[in-house]
Amino acid sequence: MTEQDVEEEYAASWQPIEGTLASARGIELRGPWGHVFGPLDLDIDAGGVTVIAGQAGAARTALLMALCGRMRLSKGSLTVLGFRDKPTKVLARSAIACMNELDEVSPSVTVRDLVTEQKRWDSPWYKLVPRVDETGVSEMCEEVFGDVPLPALNAFVDDLPELQQLLLRIAVANTRRLPLLVVGRIDKIADDIERTVLLERLIALGERQSIITADVNALPPGTGVRAVIDMHGLLGAGDIGVMTEGR
Repeated sequence: MTEQDVEEEYAASWQPIEGTLASARGIELRGPWGHVFGPLDLDIDAGGVTVIAGQAGAARTALLMALCGRMRLSKGSLTVLGFRDKPTKVLARSAIACMNELDEVSPSVTVRDLVTEQKRWDSPWYKLVPRVDETGVSEMCEEVFGDVPLPALNAFVDDLPELQQLLLRIAVANTRRLPLLVVGRIDKIADDIERTVLLERLIALGERQSIITADVNALPPGTGVRAVIDMHGLLGAGDIGVMTEGR
């Protein structure tokens, strides 16, 4: 059994559970030009959608990346999915979307190209995967999009409405349905109605996964999210150098 087979079996058998998804104690991050965030303590329950409410910037982005194993901390202890201070283990069991530092899409890429490339990444190296048609796009995207119209096969991703762009990036990132999905930010969408639709789609996905996202505003009651962690005053703009270090 290959490593990919093991991970797919793990994902297929996992169901949202009660308990703690992530627990952080005294976590800090410093970049090449200084302090990014911390020290911070936080606890996140498993299942549903948790929103990190705080100022948009490198600090908030870095925290999201640390929570899914994409960034190593400078100090403190972080346990995610039962793994204490083991970011590589968390990385293998989590997906991340709508984070330009990691999954930005070129303006010249079409929906067909993006979905085909992801299908090829998901397939064994020896399997020939032809370019997808409308059915292929539907298979990858329909669960994430729900009632939102699917994007046209030959449309350029950059020309899609903002809501469709973000949902497409989530669908491509989430093909393996891993236990944790981190979505960079929902406050990127300026339109209130479209932002509400995006949040509703994340809540639907949160029935089977744990979802962490971010918003500059603390959401009002009744939105359906599991928790909002207010980090205003704790997360500033941060050190932008941390996002480019090592590139």
